[in-house]
Amino acid sequence: MSLVDELVAVVGKKNVITNAAKSLRFRKGYRSGHGDALAVVFPTSLMAMWRVLNVLHDHNIVIIMQAANTSLTEGSVPAPGYDRPAVVVNGMKIKALQLINHGEQVLAFPGTTLFNLENALRPLNREPHSVIGSSNLGASVIGGINNNSGGALIRRGPAYTELALYVWIDENDEMHLVNHLGIDLGNTPEEIITNLENRHFDLNQVPATDHHGSMFNHEKVVRDVTSDQPIRYNANPKELFEVSGSAGHVAALAVRLDTFPKDETTQVFYIGTNNPDELEDIRRHIMTQFKALPVSGEYMHKTAYELAKQYGKDSLIVIEKIGTGHLPQMFALKAWGERFLKHIPFFKPYFPDRLLQALSHLFPNQLPKRLEAYYEKYDHYLQLKMAGDGIAEARDYLASIFPTQDGDYFEADANETSKAETHRYVTAGVAIRYQELKQDTIDILPLDIAFASNEYHWFEQLPPEIEEKIAYKIYYGHLLDHVMHQDYILKPGVDAHALKKDMLKILDARHAVYPAEHNVGHLYLAAPALVNHYRKNDPTNSFNPGIGQQSMSKYWGEY
Repeated sequence: MSLVDELVAVVGKKNVITNAAKSLRFRKGYRSGHGDALAVVFPTSLMAMWRVLNVLHDHNIVIIMQAANTSLTEGSVPAPGYDRPAVVVNGMKIKALQLINHGEQVLAFPGTTLFNLENALRPLNREPHSVIGSSNLGASVIGGINNNSGGALIRRGPAYTELALYVWIDENDEMHLVNHLGIDLGNTPEEIITNLENRHFDLNQVPATDHHGSMFNHEKVVRDVTSDQPIRYNANPKELFEVSGSAGHVAALAVRLDTFPKDETTQVFYIGTNNPDELEDIRRHIMTQFKALPVSGEYMHKTAYELAKQYGKDSLIVIEKIGTGHLPQMFALKAWGERFLKHIPFFKPYFPDRLLQALSHLFPNQLPKRLEAYYEKYDHYLQLKMAGDGIAEARDYLASIFPTQDGDYFEADANETSKAETHRYVTAGVAIRYQELKQDTIDILPLDIAFASNEYHWFEQLPPEIEEKIAYKIYYGHLLDHVMHQDYILKPGVDAHALKKDMLKILDARHAVYPAEHNVGHLYLAAPALVNHYRKNDPTNSFNPGIGQQSMSKYWGEY
């Protein structure tokens, strides 16, 4: 039997794509990057996943583990340069999850999305380990663990666990199923997988373990505003453990994670100022003096607000009116439309986005009056979200310092809170939309950066020789732990790769870490600790080779 025949025998013909046009959306990154693959395979159960991986291993195939393919750094798609053929194994059809110990923890599988998990926990008044913007795109829980994904929630830290069931290929090129879930499921791979999938154990009597199901000791870390190092970033050596931070160098079949009580009451304080140092003073006071840590502290700059208002209106309307439940399907439909229409000469590239942008002009401004008033008056905005006793702490503190010469604040009502949070979320897609509308006549440069916690003047000041090459600077991010997203729309003719080198030199001089919230993918050089983690997880370099600009070859040969 050929490789494809063997895969079809395991998962069925409809779950194996070999046609290049049909498989493109799974071989092409969300922002950039694409590569070849012999096939894209969709196991529908953990047992099928195990068997597929064994088939691929027997044929000496590069294995690209993929979930929702929301990576922004090309980290979940094949790349050119492998010394062996590649196959993409997409786990999104294995969507089940198991709430254990009365919902205090969860077992998530390859296709379990953050959105699925949020919905499952809502009746229990509990929340996942992290709630991030890409949950609206269908991002998977295991994908987050693979990347130590961060997010807006200050109190919980990055996605992390020490409890997982995963497939590992050892230094002798032998494949193993490793059960570190802390649950006795049997001895053989078949026993373990069967007992897990069929729930042959008491879901509410899962034994406690000394290993962690979420990031521990995070409050102490995030409160340290004196550190001359970044305090939250994905490749932090303290957050690398087996599947956590593995970037697909093992095949995770299940992870066991903590869940958290949902806040009963929350309040967003919307702060505007013309002096970014004022926001830093507020940050330092809150993180050192408040008894209660904030839920989140989301920052936006005036240009980001303006461009999101213009190029993110349709997304805001969809999220506000339809909800987030159908967004993954809508993104998939848009991708299908782009693939279909590109073969028709009448339609220009990115026609669906151009149409959506045109339709957005038919709708009135969606942003509340008080947000608009602050946009007219101030350059910097902070959405400070507090819960429980922290609400009174923030109310008393902000009332004692505002209004100032530079800024003021107000307590947002429910509509203002919803619109502000959604507006902040859609900002992440602004640069891409702008580029698509310009039909690739301009380039964009997206960076996500962790700055030293003690860096007082965090707001960027670029030298004139770089400033003159940029049309728009879109600044937004998580102010309280100094993680910023900085997307640059470049002027026509500017070489994004050359400019990126210059920008990274500036960031290196500031001792910043990048990327802060995304995997290094194929775009960034992995730090030594991260490379060691990859090599320990994958001695033969069989899973996702080349990540972190490392070797593409078997056994980590010369690259």
